[in-house]
Amino acid sequence: MGKKLGFKILIVLAILGLSSMFFLFDLDQYFSLANLKNELDAFKEYYGQNKVMTMAIYMTIYILVTALSLPGAVIMTLAGGALFGLFYGTLLVSFASTIGATLAFLVSRYMFKDWVQQKFSSKLLAINKGIDKEGGFYLFTLRLVPLFPFFVINLVMGLTTIRTFVFYIVSQMGMFPGTIVFINAGTQLAKIESPGQILSLNIILSFALLGIFPIIAKRITAMIRQQKVFSKFSKPKVYDYNLVVIGAGSAGLVASYIAAAVKAKVALIEEDKMGGDCLNTGCVPSKALIASARLLSYAKRAKEFGFKKIIVDFDFAAIMERIQTIIKRVEPHDSVERYTKLGVDCIKGRAKIISPFEVKVNERILTTKNIIIATGAKPMVPDLPGLAQTDYLTSDNIWDIRTLPKNLVVLGAGPIGCELAQGFSRLGSKVTLVQRGSMIMKKEDPDAGKIVLERFAIEGIDVFLNHSAKAIEAFGEQKQLICDHDGKQIRVTFDKILIALGRTPNVKGFGIEELGIELTGNNYIETNEFLQTNFPNIYCSGDVHGRYQFTHTAAHESWYSSVNALFGSLKKFRVDYNTIPWATYTDPEVARVGINETDAKLANLDYEMVKYGIDDLDRAITDSENHGFVKVLTVPGKDKILGVTIVGNHAADVIAEFVLAMKHGIGLNKILGTIHIYPTMAEANKYAAGLWKKNHAPEKFLARIKKYHTWMRR
Repeated sequence: MGKKLGFKILIVLAILGLSSMFFLFDLDQYFSLANLKNELDAFKEYYGQNKVMTMAIYMTIYILVTALSLPGAVIMTLAGGALFGLFYGTLLVSFASTIGATLAFLVSRYMFKDWVQQKFSSKLLAINKGIDKEGGFYLFTLRLVPLFPFFVINLVMGLTTIRTFVFYIVSQMGMFPGTIVFINAGTQLAKIESPGQILSLNIILSFALLGIFPIIAKRITAMIRQQKVFSKFSKPKVYDYNLVVIGAGSAGLVASYIAAAVKAKVALIEEDKMGGDCLNTGCVPSKALIASARLLSYAKRAKEFGFKKIIVDFDFAAIMERIQTIIKRVEPHDSVERYTKLGVDCIKGRAKIISPFEVKVNERILTTKNIIIATGAKPMVPDLPGLAQTDYLTSDNIWDIRTLPKNLVVLGAGPIGCELAQGFSRLGSKVTLVQRGSMIMKKEDPDAGKIVLERFAIEGIDVFLNHSAKAIEAFGEQKQLICDHDGKQIRVTFDKILIALGRTPNVKGFGIEELGIELTGNNYIETNEFLQTNFPNIYCSGDVHGRYQFTHTAAHESWYSSVNALFGSLKKFRVDYNTIPWATYTDPEVARVGINETDAKLANLDYEMVKYGIDDLDRAITDSENHGFVKVLTVPGKDKILGVTIVGNHAADVIAEFVLAMKHGIGLNKILGTIHIYPTMAEANKYAAGLWKKNHAPEKFLARIKKYHTWMRR
């Protein structure tokens, strides 16, 4: 072990010594276009007298420059073309660059691979898996399309499991086309004898080739990858559809709407109800329940508004029927009739992808140029002993009940759990919210969760933090959730339990796994920045790929998936997640866009923060809703917004101004300079911007202004 360490130290010292000499003796001055032109005649003269020696020296220098990852490889390549011509220049550079790259690869592997693989084994698992699966082709694409500096590829590949022989052969093949392009450009440099010749057609074409080569290489790589993926399948001569969309939730509806709007022939397949979870079991019914429950909460707060007492007589079953009525009122927006009129072929049935170009539904096979998977997600149900014997509730079936639970346990304190816990508590259930972690709404900052937690306590909701559910036991009609809390067994009695532990993707039964569409470790569909799966013509949007499980994000993504599917051969668009807002509709609401303090600290990101307390806002005071805050994170010393969290009444509406500002690069100075109606909750945004301005007041300038005003009073 000691000898190996000593040898590694010697290698490091040798590399540092050679690299230091390069910069200490200003050797980099020789690796410039100007020096190449100045010394070209002398080089040619020496080459004419010592051809073999010149080639040997050139290759040695090129290998050293590449192996040590020194600057100058581009100039060396151009020099090869100028000095040796297209054939010999290409031959020398091709071998010298590959040998040098392999040496750098081997040094990186010998010095750091074991340590990196051991230290970051879990994080490198997916990378190593990818390298094992298609490492050679992946390296080929990196070499062919120069997205990263070649020296970076050499060093990084040394840390992976790719074999040295594969690295060498693939590097030589992948760099060969680019080498020819650069060598050809170098041959043209040798022909410039006067300024006028710089604009000659041959030289312009040679250097234009340098610019368009990455584009051509990228297209070639995409064609090779596509051919590789589709090699097992037969393409139809004629397609029934330009696009088949599987799933008629928010993602599928928007994707098919866009396709129909641009006159593509599109089929939308849904086995259950149009509108998906959002309309039938998610956003619409939950917000309808929250609205009814809020009315009762105001009645209980009658004295705050000057009333002695307000009594509200209600029937829980009628409230649940109201929710169904509201669903039916919204339903036409997502109906088969509407989308049929828009030009979408709506098909009811279970879809199964049987090839990249075929989807089977109702024993009928549809051929299609592209597919979008928008199958959504469903409530995650844990493997909890005794749960299967319990008539448990989820966000899917809770809307079917017509008797108010007397004692309701809500397992999980995310957005769904918190919203429904408060809603049912206000309707009269005795609610116990059980959370395994130390805070509710764990994706939000602790100070945001704290305000909601305080409101829950006021309203009589029992919140059990740091309680891990272990089992459910039933004794006749009585049921108990058994939890572990710091090693102690805690029992919570209930008559109904709501499972609100997040959602799991709908990937079973659609032919996804049989076809070989790649999934992540959490069984979400793996997609790239264009929302493509590993099949170039199969796209994905919405909850099924698990990035952001929000209705509005699914709709946002579907623009990209639909446009990329239909027009990707001309132009593809990377999905933009920079300004994704969301809200939890508790009372008070919690809304957010961009990063919060928790994210910034985890990312070790520098930021400034201002926090305006809504307890000071006139409109909040008049509405007796003077609680919460507006918290804005900015770039240090600048008014550029990094993220915003708002806790308070109508926070989900108030945050829209910040979403717009972040999307279009508007800073706090312009928000401060915008007229806000008085009195409104939106004024909180202006006051938060005012706090930022106060913190960045130009003190020296103001001191001079003060002296000016003093002088003016004399």
